[in-house]
Amino acid sequence: MRHLFVMDPLDRLNLAGDSTYVTMVECSRRDHQVWWCTPDRLFGKDGHGFAHANPVVSRMEAPHFRQGSVEVVAFDDVDVIWMRKDPPFDMGYVFTTYLLDLAPRTTLVVNAPAGLKLFNEKMWAMRFPSVHPSTLVSNNVAELRAHIQALPGRAVIKPWDGNGGRGVLVTQAGDRNLGSMLELLTSEGREYILCQPFLDGVERGDKRVVLFDGEPVGAMLRVPGKADFRGNMHVGATVEPCEIDASDRRICDLLGPELKRWGQVFVGIDVIDGHLTEINVTSPTGLQEMNRLYGVTLQSDLVDCVEARRARQLEAQ
Repeated sequence: MRHLFVMDPLDRLNLAGDSTYVTMVECSRRDHQVWWCTPDRLFGKDGHGFAHANPVVSRMEAPHFRQGSVEVVAFDDVDVIWMRKDPPFDMGYVFTTYLLDLAPRTTLVVNAPAGLKLFNEKMWAMRFPSVHPSTLVSNNVAELRAHIQALPGRAVIKPWDGNGGRGVLVTQAGDRNLGSMLELLTSEGREYILCQPFLDGVERGDKRVVLFDGEPVGAMLRVPGKADFRGNMHVGATVEPCEIDASDRRICDLLGPELKRWGQVFVGIDVIDGHLTEINVTSPTGLQEMNRLYGVTLQSDLVDCVEARRARQLEAQ
């Protein structure tokens, strides 16, 4: 098979934890053809998509990447395009999805650009209120303040477009910094933020559940460190093994059909104390951490899943 990875530069990858990297290694292990490029190297012409991309062979051992010279690669000539550019989800990212829309039906895009455009990772979770914490989305400082004052305990406020724990704050009624926090996060009423009750279960861990084509394949707990309440590994959270329990399966059963419908093949959901908080579709991670925890090779399962999905796609033509 022929794969094009649209991603961050190779020299910026954290090879010890990057899911894109091990997926590229798996494609190379199968003797598939692989190219890579950054989003700004895509272009369109006469209704067809192309990339200025480097052929690459990836290995777990150094040298990790063996690259060739830049080639013009047509979307029509590859089997799979992997959209693996990390957030932020800005207008540059959105425009990249427009270019990916030029891929023909014979080319599978993981994840499908229509879903990437439509579903914000925090806002989409609100579409499942039976498993989502109560949430106010507003840019009105007075409304947000009143909502927080009415909560019985602590509250979490965060940007609607944040990633990696950026801008996530904990506050409560009577906090004398509350006004300043709200003014700062909303840019004095110009930007929307989310406000939710603080889930005490986060102290036991923020669970990441990975799904391939709508089916759960693994999970891990990201346990906050003593110096930070956020369950993000780059701010000190540690990773621990955990089960996919009945509550997680209920959430996955709700999400699975929608993920399949919108072509969201590689997804990571965040679950705190049984509550769905995010549906990560832009560039989910966790494969290497789960591989180490459980002695598995999830990237192999992922490529198997992608091959099967593309085969079904071709049969439907």
